[in-house]
Amino acid sequence: MEQPFDLTLIWASIIAFGVMMYVLMDGFDLGQGILFPFAPDEHHRDVMMNSVAPVWDGNETWLVLGGAGLLAAFPLVYSVFLPALYIGVFLLLAGLIFRGVAFEFRFKAKTSKYLWNWAFAGGSTVAAFAQGAVVGAYIQGFNTENFRYVGGAFDWLTPFTVITGLGLVAGYALLGCTWLIMKSEGDVQQWAYKLAPRLLLAVLVVFAVISVYTPFVDPFVKERWFSGVTPIWLLPLLALYSAYVIFTSVRKQQEGMPFVATMALFLFTYLGLLVSKWPYMVPPNYTLWDAASAYESQLFLLLGFLFVIPIVLTYTAWTYWVFRGKVKAGGYH
Repeated sequence: MEQPFDLTLIWASIIAFGVMMYVLMDGFDLGQGILFPFAPDEHHRDVMMNSVAPVWDGNETWLVLGGAGLLAAFPLVYSVFLPALYIGVFLLLAGLIFRGVAFEFRFKAKTSKYLWNWAFAGGSTVAAFAQGAVVGAYIQGFNTENFRYVGGAFDWLTPFTVITGLGLVAGYALLGCTWLIMKSEGDVQQWAYKLAPRLLLAVLVVFAVISVYTPFVDPFVKERWFSGVTPIWLLPLLALYSAYVIFTSVRKQQEGMPFVATMALFLFTYLGLLVSKWPYMVPPNYTLWDAASAYESQLFLLLGFLFVIPIVLTYTAWTYWVFRGKVKAGGYH
């Protein structure tokens, strides 16, 4: 019987939205950890950690939401991705665990604070790198037969995925730096202003390398982008314009615009990735519809998600509203 709605497209939109929310929300607090070793002193580090302490665990709700939705709506993704990315996923989770523990213990530590500084920095950097490497593995595709992964445990680790991993580390660092510009003041804010242009340059360099490298990794992407003049070229142009806004707003020492423009840079880059791989969920062989669960399963779970997502959005917005304003070493004021 013909179904009234294509729930596969609806679920793909939900998961794409959840992943984007996670990248934007958790990206800037991972960025704080990445920048931790470069902070001039403990005062700077206290401000950095306090700026994200009230929101970091709520930000990770989107990771749980996206992961649960992916398992329910596209089970083939799990049956291929997990065997292919066991080590990468392990590094991601280990990094998040170290970072989460460091949040709790650093506030109370005295003589061992330096250990928790390194746990926070190392966990954040490893988690960010693992996420970027997973994205790179998705771009280059998976070796599958009969809906099963048949490659090796380290097939995901290639020069391309190392570059995408480092690229996301630089991107999260930029996102964290512009967040700090918005949330801090005084010498901490001035340090972030000085650091932002260097991070932006690093992001643009990696962005250029990945853009040139990707068509050689996946011929499908090359065909998608270079088969004539298409509207998708608007996305990298908007990303470059966002980078220009970041640079000019930092130079003018604006407070909110650098962070907004950095989020726009991430958004347009993410949309470019989705457009490049559409409609493949498990490249290079399986589309959204190949990977989807039964219509009845998708419908049942969709009813639950329609209640959950507004609740998550509401308490997220409320948390950011409550903890609006500047932060000092001792907390918000």
